[in-house]
Amino acid sequence: MDSNASSSSSSASGRSLVSAKVVVAGGFGAGKTTLVGSVSEIPPVSTEAVMTEASEQHDDLSSTPEKVTTTVAMDFGRLTLEQELIMYMFGTPGQARFWFMWNDIVRGAVGAVIVVDSRRLADCFDAIDYFETSQSVPYIVALNRFDGELPYTVDQIREALEISPEVPIVDFDARDRNSAGNVLKTLLRYALSRPRQPDPVG
Repeated sequence: MDSNASSSSSSASGRSLVSAKVVVAGGFGAGKTTLVGSVSEIPPVSTEAVMTEASEQHDDLSSTPEKVTTTVAMDFGRLTLEQELIMYMFGTPGQARFWFMWNDIVRGAVGAVIVVDSRRLADCFDAIDYFETSQSVPYIVALNRFDGELPYTVDQIREALEISPEVPIVDFDARDRNSAGNVLKTLLRYALSRPRQPDPVG
């Protein structure tokens, strides 16, 4: 899907509907699938697979012992904002062995949300590095409140992750539709405030 604002159809008022592609990225078990599922107005398409003993050597479940499935390709959902903008959400797999898919998933996106489990900050380093160094896609950081709490302040997390001052950092509950919706609105406002850079070739 092309990220440029493009008319897909006409609304009942006669105004054109515009579509936008956004990416939901982050580390393993951070809440990406939950975010997409909580805001999608259609049954989300998910490629969740049951975790087996073979994955134990790859995936750290110490902070998420209840997790029994994992995304092996991508998540997909749709959200209509203000009856004129249709947002298509593509969630990336979190494990390193599936990162080869990221370039294809990210291509054409207007922006990305990096979902962070603040209990495991190191798990999001690779996602942040990807969008900082490899892509022209603007991103924001969304701190998922596990158990309703954040162990660090936003300023402490910004410093720890070495995130530029202009990049928005928001905290939210991935299970809550309104909270997750506000994250996506923050991303769109930030993406639209920045000059559009050409997509990388290759």
